Amino acid sequence: MAAELQSESPESAEPPTRSGWRAALAEYGRAIAAVFTLIVFAAVALAIYRLTEEVSYDDVVSAMATTGYDQILLAVVFTALSFMSLCLYDWNAMEFIGRKRPMAEVALTAFSAYAVGNAAGFGMLSGGAIRYRAYSRAGLAPDDIGRVIAFVTLSFSLGLAAVTALSLIPMSSEIAPLLDISPVWLRAFAIAILLGFGVLIVIGQRRSLSFAGVTLRMADTPTLSRQFLVTVADLAFSASVVYALLPEQAAISWPAFFAIYSIAIGIGVLSHVPAGIGVFETVILAALGPTTNIDAVLASLVVYRLIYYVLPLIIAIALVSFTELRHYSKTPALAGVGRTAARISPALLGALTFILGVMLIFSSVTPTPESDLELLQNILPLSVVEGAHFFTSLLGLFLVITARGLAQRLDGAWWAAMVGAAVALVLSLLRAFAVFEASALAVLLIGLFASKRLFVRPASLFRQVLTASWLTAIALICICACLILFFVYRDVDYTRSLWWEFEFSESAPRSLRAMLGLTIFSTALAVFSLLRPAAPAVTPSTPEDIEKAVGILGKSDVADSNLVRTGDKAVMFSPDGQAFLMYGKQGRSWIAFLDPVGPKKARDELVWQFVESARLAGCRAVFYQASPVLLPAIADAGMQAFKLGELAVVDLPRFDLKGGKWANLRQSASKAERDGLSYEIIPVADVPNVLEDLRAVSDGWLAQHRAKEKGFSLGAFTDEYILSQPVIVLRAEGNIVAFANILVTETKAEASIDLMRFSPDAPKGAMDYLFVSLLTYLRTEGYGHFNLGMAPLSGLSRREVAPVWDRIANTFYEHGERFYNFKGLRAFKQKFHPEWQPRYLAVSGGLSPVIALLDATLLIGGGLKGVVKK
Repeated sequence: MAAELQSESPESAEPPTRSGWRAALAEYGRAIAAVFTLIVFAAVALAIYRLTEEVSYDDVVSAMATTGYDQILLAVVFTALSFMSLCLYDWNAMEFIGRKRPMAEVALTAFSAYAVGNAAGFGMLSGGAIRYRAYSRAGLAPDDIGRVIAFVTLSFSLGLAAVTALSLIPMSSEIAPLLDISPVWLRAFAIAILLGFGVLIVIGQRRSLSFAGVTLRMADTPTLSRQFLVTVADLAFSASVVYALLPEQAAISWPAFFAIYSIAIGIGVLSHVPAGIGVFETVILAALGPTTNIDAVLASLVVYRLIYYVLPLIIAIALVSFTELRHYSKTPALAGVGRTAARISPALLGALTFILGVMLIFSSVTPTPESDLELLQNILPLSVVEGAHFFTSLLGLFLVITARGLAQRLDGAWWAAMVGAAVALVLSLLRAFAVFEASALAVLLIGLFASKRLFVRPASLFRQVLTASWLTAIALICICACLILFFVYRDVDYTRSLWWEFEFSESAPRSLRAMLGLTIFSTALAVFSLLRPAAPAVTPSTPEDIEKAVGILGKSDVADSNLVRTGDKAVMFSPDGQAFLMYGKQGRSWIAFLDPVGPKKARDELVWQFVESARLAGCRAVFYQASPVLLPAIADAGMQAFKLGELAVVDLPRFDLKGGKWANLRQSASKAERDGLSYEIIPVADVPNVLEDLRAVSDGWLAQHRAKEKGFSLGAFTDEYILSQPVIVLRAEGNIVAFANILVTETKAEASIDLMRFSPDAPKGAMDYLFVSLLTYLRTEGYGHFNLGMAPLSGLSRREVAPVWDRIANTFYEHGERFYNFKGLRAFKQKFHPEWQPRYLAVSGGLSPVIALLDATLLIGGGLKGVVKK
């Protein structure tokens, strides 16, 4: 991005420093967010516990048992209709951005994204990750995928607010007593929301409104109207799922419940608690508790979670497994469905494994039905039942941890999940004849078997580091399990002797022991993850590393990979030693430059290896100037790509100065020759003969620009680096007045240059002449393309639904000339009529790309001082 910007070297630059609350936030931001989530959830758990003081576990179980089959069937139908509506979000988004895909592909992706997003929580992130993986393989660019995710998220948020407000106005008199507020205030709040929504629609009709350097654009009225209807249908059907399961004595009309449901969903989303679990239930219980039996409402909510959250996930796994087994790729019309299934299958299996692990944990702290215990007592010894109950909780925790490895396509995680699910299936039958649990585990086993070919990464499951979000999720599960335990055994007299009671009829001791085992092992896991030794610091490459990397890059088609020769970057090799990537560290970012170099299979594995190594070091992984070829591997690794700019590539066989469009360059080159300039290609063997002349030109250039050497994505003038490649020089009256080192590989597929420096007395137009001479020479030598370098922040989307990143970048591109000659650099490259290819900044961990780009800029400039200097 910063080509031809020279400044302070990394060795002499001072690293940027942060102080005060900003430093604390940067260092402990994730930990603070995790603690906040745990506090919110603990408060919600306490609220639920108090709301259900008069409710017993047996009452809830009895209420669930009285749920009619007609109610369940109706809830399933409404669930199907709701998910059909959800699929229309993606379909409308595709139509809006002008990138239509076959309906089958979109429906499978959207259905799976919502199934995972609803069950695992963080719908925009978890569901967005599935969309990114599926749509990137389908050929959509990252900015298009970002528009789809933004369109879906924004349309749902605005639609939810509008629907809630519209339903509150006529139903405020009925809902206000439930919420213990005045109907007037409730109606005023709804009107205020609608007025704000109306202002946004007016802005949308103006098409754009600029403020604080950011342009806000909204969809046109037909699109807004269509999407609003989809949101209404989605919320109406999903609310109807709960309403169908409510007991008959619930004294509330459907319109009033619809408003309460919308409010509960909104608060659940704002709480950032995964799947809004607990928060949603608290709002519903608080609203309906005074008018009906809380035990019946709680039972309805449990069944709702099973039908609306777990059932779609199981169906998604079944669909993907069926696709994998049938090998739809043989049918052209369904080939896209098969590709989509292959991309999202690991994420779906990981989500189902996570949910089933949680289900096993919760079932281990609840009593076994007495009828099942009587049957077990006749056929199994007590020790078997006790052991099955205890190990069920541990297996649940094991499956929760394994879920992360499945999402990363680890072969070890596949085997662990297969064994864990099989053992859990047996234990669920030995413990309580839990047919539903066993059936769900059987679906997981079938899905794992059908998708075996997708889990080919030979990485160790035990080397994976549980991040703050995963540790938070495990802590939330433990809090939930404790809440369920104390709710179920509210009336039990807790004494020391309870731990040692072993009887078929005593369920409380079994649940307590299972909870103790879960607490001990989860605490040990957290301590191990937090206190494990830090990964080694990033160290510059050794001469042996560079020699090995040079041997690999010689067979590649990427000329810029020669920048590994500078020695200022660390080098990471694939396990088979056939590929490498070069990277540096700035702040908490590990930044890889360019794509990995080597065979495709080894390159893809290196992406995972790099991301995992960065996580082991407690850092974030970043790919700087990633090409479109790398996008599928980036998506699989859970990274998101943002367009960084466009690379100018000249097709050398077509390069010819004849014709009108080349007139300016032709005239510039002719004038340079009349002024006495001539060029010469110095082969590697002869570069030592002119090394001191080149050094003099370089020193003069640096002095004239008051600059020092940069690094990372740019080379620096060192003897080892300059002597490693051929050089083109310009001479005037026999003296060298300009030079550039030429980057080439053995394949001759591509050539490029890095350092290009001129003495102060070089004639005007020397730069054009150097490029024209070099391109002509390379065409004669049979090279395929010439890489002119990247034009940063150019070619980003300016459409109505452009992501925030594109809008910020476009603003800086338009108004940042005082910092960098963005437009001038692109205009210079455009003179050679290149093909413009996109390049991306890929970031993991949901990090803002602005922070990653800042770290990359500091790394290139050699620290803050290097950036602010010219």
